[in-house]
Amino acid sequence: MNLRLLQIMLLLLSTALFPKVYGADNYIESTEMKQKNIGNLLALYPKLMTVVGAEVEDKINWLVVGHTGIIGHDRILVSMSDKHYTNPGIIMSGKLSINLVSREMLPQADYVGSVSGRDVDKSTVFEYHLGENGSPIIDASPLAMECKVEDLYKTEGFDNFICSVVNTYAMPEIINDDNRPDYSLFKPVLFDFPTYSYIATGEIIGKCLNLDKAPSICAKEPMAEDGIVRLSKIEVYPQYLDDYMKYASEVGEISLRTEPGVLTMYAVKEIENPCMVTILETYASHEAYERHIASEHFQRYKKGTLHMVKSLILSDQTPLNPANILNNYIK
Repeated sequence: MNLRLLQIMLLLLSTALFPKVYGADNYIESTEMKQKNIGNLLALYPKLMTVVGAEVEDKINWLVVGHTGIIGHDRILVSMSDKHYTNPGIIMSGKLSINLVSREMLPQADYVGSVSGRDVDKSTVFEYHLGENGSPIIDASPLAMECKVEDLYKTEGFDNFICSVVNTYAMPEIINDDNRPDYSLFKPVLFDFPTYSYIATGEIIGKCLNLDKAPSICAKEPMAEDGIVRLSKIEVYPQYLDDYMKYASEVGEISLRTEPGVLTMYAVKEIENPCMVTILETYASHEAYERHIASEHFQRYKKGTLHMVKSLILSDQTPLNPANILNNYIK
């Protein structure tokens, strides 16, 4: 028998008879597959919702594009049906803008995605200005990019524009200290193609490649019928104000980070009277509230600040619009 064939047969036999001994460092226990095969569905969704701006037949046109991607660190792929009215204008000019969508501009963005520029003049839907490279930039978009078309790759039914970014424009209020966009402040809208739905973003759950070093916020419970929305109004003795704020900041950070039922805990003090502190507290349920006040960190706060508080009023609230769900954040 060929020596090489014999070695392979012995290797297979060893693995079958002693699976946990052979190659123990790489051994993975075999388990029953839990996922269900749903076919060759393209499932890289949701994606950032964008409005592409371009000049078509001497007029500005806007188009919602849900299929955009990143190629390397310096190229963007914009994939558009080749039947779109906008495509010939982009091919002719070699440039376009990509405008990210905020909640405030979502109605207009939804509209320009529902009608064709062949039938409707969409040039006045958004107020805009021309960027330094001549592409139309939506004034209301918190983050927009001017792009130059570097190549056109055609697939069945689609024009796929490979672009370089020429200029990026961001609203000052969403730029962090490193001069980079802060998406937790922006909260861009996402588009989910399989369900044709818009999805909100914005919650930071941890720092990439650093989860073992930086604490992240826990997954949150949904708001139940007996959920609590409360304003805690606290008057602090002036001599204890600094110490009190340290306690309040600590208990708020730990509660949001570790308690699934604590949905919001936001403390503010009045400008004219800093000793008046108001805390917006939201609990997913009455049970979640009971767990919170029994927690070690809350008890430490309560006992540590008892002598600092001059007065306390707990005022439960009724949301005027329950759909306006608050998003948590930790910096």
